Order: sequence, then C-alpha cells, then structure tokens
Amino acid sequence: MTEIKKINLALQGGGAHGAFAWGVLETLLKDERIQVEGISGTSAGTMNALCFAYGLTTGGAEGALAVLERFWRRVSDVGQRYNPLAYMPDPPSELAKNQLSQWLYAGMDSWTRLFSPYQFNPFDINPLREILADTIDFEILRQCDKTQLFISTTHVRTGNVKVFSTPEISLDVAMASACLPQLYQSVEVDGDYYWDGGFMGNPALFPFNSQTTSQDLLIVHINPIVREEIPTSAHGITNRLNEITFNASLLKDLRAIAFVQKLLDQGWIKDEYRDRLKYYYVHSLRADEAMKAFSVASKFDTSWGFLNQLRQRGQREMAHWLEAHFDCLGQRSTVDLQQVFKALQQEEGLALTLDRLVGEK
Repeated sequence: MTEIKKINLALQGGGAHGAFAWGVLETLLKDERIQVEGISGTSAGTMNALCFAYGLTTGGAEGALAVLERFWRRVSDVGQRYNPLAYMPDPPSELAKNQLSQWLYAGMDSWTRLFSPYQFNPFDINPLREILADTIDFEILRQCDKTQLFISTTHVRTGNVKVFSTPEISLDVAMASACLPQLYQSVEVDGDYYWDGGFMGNPALFPFNSQTTSQDLLIVHINPIVREEIPTSAHGITNRLNEITFNASLLKDLRAIAFVQKLLDQGWIKDEYRDRLKYYYVHSLRADEAMKAFSVASKFDTSWGFLNQLRQRGQREMAHWLEAHFDCLGQRSTVDLQQVFKALQQEEGLALTLDRLVGEK
C-alpha cells in the first residue's frame, strides 16, 4: 500500500519566475505519495496556490494540472500583447533580448518614479484580474476542502502582513496579494487597502503553526538568497535590492522557526508546554544557479518559451528532491537552519551556506 505523506508548501512570489513553482506543483500532483495539506502563497505564489486548490476541488489532480496550464497560458498570451519585443519583425537573440528587456525595465522603473499608477493608470486596468476571473470561480474555491490556503497581503496603513484563509479569499484578495504599488493602485478589501504580500510575508509561515497538522514545510524559493558577487552596475544593484527586499520577511520567519527548534532540542521548554510549539521539519527547493542567470527584468517576461523553461526546471528540481529526500518527510529536516544562520553570522564560505540551504547534508 502506498504511503501518503502530508506536507505544507510555501510559495514565494516573483512574477513570471513563479512558473518555476508551477513545474514543482505539477510534479507533486503526479506523485500519489504526497498530499498537500496547506499552501501559503504570495503574488505569483498566490496564483499557483489558487489554481492548484481550485483545480483539485473541481477535477482532482488532473483538474489542477489543467487549471495551472490554462492560467499560465493566458498569462503568456495576454502578456505578449503588452510586450514590445513580441512585435519585432525578427526575433532577437537571447543576448539581445536580455539587454532589451533590461532597458525596457529601466525605462519603466524611471517612469514609475515620476508618476504614480493613480496618474498613468487612472482606471486601474490590470489584465491579471480578467485572467483570474475567467480561470477561477471564487465561490467554489472558498468551499475547497482538499487543501488549506493562506494568502499574504500587505496592509497599506499599518504595514503589517494580513493573511487571508480559504473562506475569505476573493478576486480582490488575489489581486491584492500581487499588487505592486509602483504599477497598480492599492486594492480595497472590506474597506481596507492592500499591496503585494511580498513586502511583509513572502510568504507568511506562521499560519502553519496552528492551522495544519503536518510538521513538514517545503519552501519553494524563487528569489536567490545568496550571491557571491557584489553588484556595481545600476541594473545589478536594482536586481539585488529586489531579491533582498522580497527575501527579508521569509528569512525572519525562518529565524523564528530556528529559534523554536533550538528551544525544543535543548529542552528549554517545560514538558507541559512543548505541545504548544510546533517542531517543523524544514525543506528547501531552490534552483539558485539557474535563477541567478535571470534579472528582475525577466520577472516581466511572459513569453511561452521562457515560462516553459522555468516550468521544466521546476519539474526536474522537484523530481530530484523527492528521489533524494522523500524518506525524510515526517522524520527530519533536510535543511539545518541552525547551521545556515550560524554560517551567515560567522561569514563562512558562501558555497557552504548554499549547500545547507539546499539541504545537501
């Protein structure tokens, strides 16, 4: 009889780079040994989580696979309408495409520093809203009992993270989770206003403390945490700032988990209180070497070839991880958080730190 193991997933945001997590989810859906108990998502991670849950609710694993592909296909089709490179008579080489994308991103970045979306987009047009409305029936999604959803947003007035659970999720909540304030007006939900969740929870991990039973937490990273080189160009600095900004909240959550692990491992918590704290088995899925090759500009690249490249990379990475670590689920972490943060504090070799983040123990 097949042994089924429950896991929780944490899906980072990252624009088009979220197609990597799409591939990860496809591999998990095809593996009958895995049950995803809960998903915490932000921005692109939210889109993947919603499609995953809605597809499971309406058509099981096959339904989830179909909804995910339909969503990303629509993102690509609609995105190309707004991509100047798609209208070039001859397709540019990859090198030229990357350079042109960086210039276009720099131009957009400069534009958004001069004008707000309330000025250049007064009608708040966002193609993603139509894509989501056509792909997901949110009334059905709110009834999902196949997996629990936790969607991160940033409350504009207080700066706090606001997490919406399955019964609370609407089209507006989904849009809020992916609302970059430089490009789109803040999204109103029940009288409050929200921005992209990545600023304060990318994604939030604390909902798993009490809302799910599984101790296994698999984090699907989109943004590289460590880079050995120091950026010196304007584009390189912008790119690294983007990565640091959207990793900050996740690293804080991981430090909190590491602290609780240490308290429990060292016996510093009285027996009568131990069951109030959850001991996580932490796992990490990364593709740093591949993702490092892409800049922040490529997060806006919705060409089908690029999305499929990331999708296939996600499929391979997840398959390799399951082959190497499936037996660890329910037994132990494959990432030693204590050693990771110790290495960072003591400025040990970055290669060693990366190995520990990947879980090569």
